[in-house]
Amino acid sequence: MDVQQPNQISDHLSIERSKRMGGNLRRDIYRDRYLYMLLLPILAFYILFRYIPMYGLIIAFKDFRFVDGILGSQWVGLQHFERMFRSEQFFRIVWNTFILNVYQLVFQFPVPIALAILLNEMRKKYLKRTVQSLLYVPHFISWVVLGGILIAILSPSTGIINIILQRVFGIEPIFFMADRFWWVVVFIASGIWKTAGWGTILYLAAITNIDPQLYEAAIIDGANKWRQIWHITIPGISGTIGILLILNVGGFLEISFEHIFMLQNQRVMRVADVIPTFVYRAGLQGAQFSYTTGVGFFQSFVGLFLIWTVNRIIKKTGGMGLF
Repeated sequence: MDVQQPNQISDHLSIERSKRMGGNLRRDIYRDRYLYMLLLPILAFYILFRYIPMYGLIIAFKDFRFVDGILGSQWVGLQHFERMFRSEQFFRIVWNTFILNVYQLVFQFPVPIALAILLNEMRKKYLKRTVQSLLYVPHFISWVVLGGILIAILSPSTGIINIILQRVFGIEPIFFMADRFWWVVVFIASGIWKTAGWGTILYLAAITNIDPQLYEAAIIDGANKWRQIWHITIPGISGTIGILLILNVGGFLEISFEHIFMLQNQRVMRVADVIPTFVYRAGLQGAQFSYTTGVGFFQSFVGLFLIWTVNRIIKKTGGMGLF
């Protein structure tokens, strides 16, 4: 009678375990088939508009011409990347993109957290619902509309802000949209105005998952509101904060095209020209498709690296990472 070696027994057990897990997975998928069907439109969107277009990335290594097509265009290797890293304009737009995202992270990222905590502490429901509605409304308004509103109210001659500054405080009209410093301030403030309400929803949802008994125990121990927020609320939503922080840092070389495009003008291009607007201007208007594809490839690569780095840092510090 043959005696099986330990390795053979282990391999046999692994095969049996895999078969069992495969059967369980098929059974679970069949049981929840209608829920999985709800994922089909989302999967179709990402496949059609995110993964299939990746085929076009190869034109970053070609001298793309419409008449030759993607496959027929001539290979040029890393020529477009060499041009990119030798260009002073490229480093300027990368710096602009980076620094505007840093400002957004410092000033815009904490606002929804603070608003969610304040709304959670409101006891009058009608007031809470009213404030929530007012905060959410800007999210559903296009940047085309919001940009027009901002330009109108900040006009140096007819804008309500300059009229108040001049008549009430005696301050001369300020060219908010033509001054580099004030343009950055307007850009950050308008971003907070539009996005804070939507971010608040996510943090409020996270706060509702905190066990109310923790607050009851804290009250019994004599903790005031500030200590409850600091020791219970913030740690309770730290996982959500970490995930959104990873996503925000991962998009450091990305910025809302509509937002920046509607507010920028020639007077502030030194601080307002960013990667998305450069790609639009040089790629679509200037027909430099291969070059701007290389710029987009660089942007995506850096974003992936930042996501991976911040995710590792958060997990090393004991937080819950994205993956």
